[in-house]
Amino acid sequence: MEVSNLFVCIMGMTVTFIGLTCLIFLIMLTGKIVRSIGGGEVPMKAPAGPIPPAPAAEVIPNRQELIAAISVALAEEMGTDMTGIRILSLKKVS
Repeated sequence: MEVSNLFVCIMGMTVTFIGLTCLIFLIMLTGKIVRSIGGGEVPMKAPAGPIPPAPAAEVIPNRQELIAAISVALAEEMGTDMTGIRILSLKKVS
């Protein structure tokens, strides 16, 4: 007995649909159980004070030399000429 491709496709979609539906109900049930054990919703806390200002941008010594070195490294990695690379901004990442 050979099973048709249509039957296999419909059975696959049916099993997937039923499985996802069961998963949704299990997640909802778990949420209700956790809420009943934990005592309900936990309110969000407001920040204690004002948000501190962002630190001032540091001056990068030898900025042009650093940009040139980065350009050369990028050009080498990309296999292109350095003249085709334009670095528009450079920021220090903490």
